[in-house]
Amino acid sequence: MEIAEERSGRSLVIAPLGRLDSVSSGELERVVVARLDAGERRLAIDMAGVEYVSSAGLRVLLLAAKRLKPPAGALVLCGIGPSVRTVLELAGFMSLFAVEPARPQAIARLESTAP
Repeated sequence: MEIAEERSGRSLVIAPLGRLDSVSSGELERVVVARLDAGERRLAIDMAGVEYVSSAGLRVLLLAAKRLKPPAGALVLCGIGPSVRTVLELAGFMSLFAVEPARPQAIARLESTAP
């Protein structure tokens, strides 16, 4: 799995590419935890490049959501494709996350959050 990172204002965008499963989710977890431990408080996870997500991948997303629960921070998922959206909906997770259709909207939402 490749993981790209991009800073936009006060926000960080993490964009995994490939399958988010039991094999690759550990890598994403290490990146997310390292950035949160370093003080990131506004995080967008751009899922546009994710073709599949398993329960292991869902666990990483939940970990980030718990660590960034307001007022401690903010997490926005964006670019969710149809297959990943279906998994999130079936798992009942869509209501747990702030979701935007694409990266620009996710960044705008994060930038409008309180410090």
